Amino acid sequence: MKKLFLKLIAYFDKLKFSYKTSFLIFIITGGMICIIILSQVSIFILKSDFDTLFDKRTKSLIELEYIKDSYKTNIQETLNDFERHELNYTQASEVLQIAQEIIEKNWILYKRNSKIEERFFIINFIKKFILKSSNYYENRVLREDIIENINLKKQKINNLLEDFYKSKNNQILRDLNFEINSISVYLASLVNYDLSLAINEKRDTDKIFNTIIFLSFVSIFFVFFFSILLSIFIITHFRKLHSLLEKKVEEKTKELKELNTNLELKITQEVAKNRKKDIIMFQQARFASLGEMLNNIAHQWRQPLGSLTMIIQSFQTKMQLNKLTQEFVDEKTKDALLLSKNMSNTLDDFRNFFLPNKKRSEFYIKDCIEHALELSKYILLNDKISTELKIKKNLKINSFYNELSHVFLNIISNAKDVLVNNVDDKSRFIKIIVDSHKNFLIVNIIDNGGGVEKEILEKIFEPYYTTKYKSAGTGIGLYMSKEIIQRHLKGQISCKNLEHTKDGKNYIGASFTIKIPLKEENE
Repeated sequence: MKKLFLKLIAYFDKLKFSYKTSFLIFIITGGMICIIILSQVSIFILKSDFDTLFDKRTKSLIELEYIKDSYKTNIQETLNDFERHELNYTQASEVLQIAQEIIEKNWILYKRNSKIEERFFIINFIKKFILKSSNYYENRVLREDIIENINLKKQKINNLLEDFYKSKNNQILRDLNFEINSISVYLASLVNYDLSLAINEKRDTDKIFNTIIFLSFVSIFFVFFFSILLSIFIITHFRKLHSLLEKKVEEKTKELKELNTNLELKITQEVAKNRKKDIIMFQQARFASLGEMLNNIAHQWRQPLGSLTMIIQSFQTKMQLNKLTQEFVDEKTKDALLLSKNMSNTLDDFRNFFLPNKKRSEFYIKDCIEHALELSKYILLNDKISTELKIKKNLKINSFYNELSHVFLNIISNAKDVLVNNVDDKSRFIKIIVDSHKNFLIVNIIDNGGGVEKEILEKIFEPYYTTKYKSAGTGIGLYMSKEIIQRHLKGQISCKNLEHTKDGKNYIGASFTIKIPLKEENE
């Protein structure tokens, strides 16, 4: 037995932790189910035997006593009273008929209640195979014989009573007394039989109940025994696992310490690299904008330079024709000075655009957008792109003027490139709508360039992502616009394809939405 127990322990010790846990859960669950089943069986047994013993048996005994008393008291004593002339014929007949009805009713109830229903199958199983009870005390043949004799005697008494009602013969009275005494003996035998049967069934009930209690205690013992045994195995497994994890943690700790010695240096290097990348991107964005600005300056200077050239040539022509007068010189000099002043103002506008204006200032959003449109006016006119500025609410905001102008200029420039490549020069337009919602200023910049492809739309704000030729763009204009709006202005910028109508015609284009908080948020 000891060797078997040691082998069992060794076998469970070799099992995986998951198997041990599953087995423990199975044992505990199975044990609990067994306990529940046994408790329910006990309840069924008690209920069944209680109903059998105290309901059916007791009721049947009472009914037999009623029948016996009815024969003795109601019939036999009534006949004796009639024979002693204490009752007349009519009174005796009425009492006898009532007694017959009572006897018949109780006899029917007895036979109905004496039929014992089939017991619960677990009770029969325990009684037959565990207790090995053969119901030796139950003699159905004897019971059936007694019932048959009672039926015969009862029928004979009924026949004699019928004859008594007809003839009033005293000999019939003596026969009735004899038959009533006989049926009382049979009824007493049946009462004794049912009483002994009830006593024996009570004894079997006690045995079954004690057996189930014993089995319940045994099952509870095994459940707790296996639970404790498996708990010991699991605790031992946890200890082994804990020691292994401690070793692994020590090894990983050493590796982490080695990594941490170089981690700060690596982080510093990566941060420096990222800063360099950011600086390069900002520089490239400035250079890209500078190229756009130089192109605008060239457009804005081309006409004044042509006019200055014509003024200079007019001096030479007048000189050659000897028609050069002081009035002519003054007039042309005044025109030349005006042209040069306009050219100088153009340079100032573009120079101020690139100044690192990092201080917030109050300005109207309309002025900022018109400034961006003015800077790109000659490029848009050259490419035959019309602009429409719709100001629903010209709000005054406290923000960064130059950076916001830079964002508008980038989006307008991007829309210009799309329109030139995709749209006929007769219907190109850019629409700018300014409105507000709750605590946000909202600027929508819409074109009719056909929209942006879905694959490109997801990446449009990523750095260095461009659909232009390398000579035409760097892919950082929209990225820098997003950085300015989100980081510096604490706002939001998004792009989607929009179907809209202009002059009764439907168009599809890109819609850039810029949301800027009207109240400065606390950092």
